[in-house]
Amino acid sequence: MKTKSLKIILESIPVLFMIALIPHITNDYLLTLIYTLIIGVCLFIKTEKLDSTFLILGFFIMIVSESIFISTGVEVFTRHTLLGLMPLWLPFLWSYSFVVMKRSVKIIEA
Repeated sequence: MKTKSLKIILESIPVLFMIALIPHITNDYLLTLIYTLIIGVCLFIKTEKLDSTFLILGFFIMIVSESIFISTGVEVFTRHTLLGLMPLWLPFLWSYSFVVMKRSVKIIEA
């Protein structure tokens, strides 16, 4: 069980790092570029079956979901670089989070 927990934590480090960058990089376009580079490096180092599918699904599902949350007033963003609704970097963060969740489930099931 300890080994599984450690593996999940290691898989989560890029997402935690991406989240930590948010208050320090206020330019959404630069942050999106950095996120793209982080995701690219992570997938270059390790690619598993269906990673790209989860990456793409996470990207589009979260744009739709966040748009619904915003339209109902559940969420409010001060940065509106994507469709005038949300920060451009947000779907990129979520998309890689989907990959990490998929990998974490795989670790748990092993």
